[in-house]
Amino acid sequence: MKMHRRFLGTAALLALMAPLVPAHAQGVIKIGEVNSYKAQPAFLEPYKKGMELAVEEINAAGGLNGKKVELIVRDDNANPGDAVRAAEELISREKVDVLTGTFLSNIGLALTDFAKQKKFFFLASEPLTNKIVWENGNRYTFRLRASTHMQVAMLVPEAAAMKKKRWAVVYPNYEYGQSAVASFKTLMKAAQPDIEFVAEQATPLGRVDAGSVVQALQDAKPDAVFNVLFGADLARFVREGNTRGLFKGREVVSLLTGEPEYLEPLRDEAPNGWLVTGYPWYGIQTPEHKAFFLAYYAKFKENPKLGSVVGYAAIKSLGEGIKKAKSTDTEKLITAFRGLTVMTPFGKATYRPQDHQSTMGAFVGRTKNEGGKGVMVDYRYVDGASVQPSDAEVKKLRPAEQ
Repeated sequence: MKMHRRFLGTAALLALMAPLVPAHAQGVIKIGEVNSYKAQPAFLEPYKKGMELAVEEINAAGGLNGKKVELIVRDDNANPGDAVRAAEELISREKVDVLTGTFLSNIGLALTDFAKQKKFFFLASEPLTNKIVWENGNRYTFRLRASTHMQVAMLVPEAAAMKKKRWAVVYPNYEYGQSAVASFKTLMKAAQPDIEFVAEQATPLGRVDAGSVVQALQDAKPDAVFNVLFGADLARFVREGNTRGLFKGREVVSLLTGEPEYLEPLRDEAPNGWLVTGYPWYGIQTPEHKAFFLAYYAKFKENPKLGSVVGYAAIKSLGEGIKKAKSTDTEKLITAFRGLTVMTPFGKATYRPQDHQSTMGAFVGRTKNEGGKGVMVDYRYVDGASVQPSDAEVKKLRPAEQ
């Protein structure tokens, strides 16, 4: 009887201890992801679905190095402090192996610094500010999506060819918007030395006073407008601009506006002829995109958005990096990611050793209101490698390796 009680006591103790066994020992690789889901649902709901599809495919193929993948997501409330606290909790309590995510550039920068302080691997999937891989870059942080510099560089040749001298700019007044406008001014001045910037409207993110912004731009009488607003801010700006005739007879160059997350909700207010970066999912016929599209549609019964592509490619990148490293050790992952080539729905992308920036590109084209629906036309894919600065320039921009 004593032996029986002792056996039960040992079994109970082991049962209590089981949850404390590290994830690695249980054959699971945990990916911790932090993002602004409540604040930016238009992009991040499809993004999360893209991640889920990638995890499902990886696990169906046997996992990574014989281990299943588990995705653990946290909302950062669009607040850098909350993002850092969420990342800390994912590492200390959930024992995640790697970190990924972030949408807003100021939050991406906060986790870039966190990764440096904690010496922990971080793949910034979506934030676009140049600083993530340049001024604030570090050995622990890599970035998937094309930066503001890269996307602006895709637009500048056609923008300069418009031969418009007087430009106005409008942007959300935080890191992403500031970075985009700085890149546009620098690259346009190089391409068109006589350019003048006659008006600048920096608006609070998510709270644009579209009437006063449009009026200020009209008063400046620009020949062309460079817009960086997105989401609900973009919709208000377009509506007010259409009402007041701001866009009539003027060229508009607009970052991100061709993304279905932002173009489709404009419906019959969608503008004609804007030069944009975006994602024309309905016309991409490459084998890798067809495979992604069919798998995504089969799982979710809806068409993908650009967020879907980014979330999917982020998890696939981590998967390839972990397989190459044969480990989730941070230093081994850094070595594996430098020069890592992955297949994305947009084709092959390589993480540059020089600045940890991926070469995944974007589509450039014009907007068209087609029967009350906004689409991209006359588009082409621009490889990210073709719009990145030289090694010498990167060396000046990026701090020395630590």
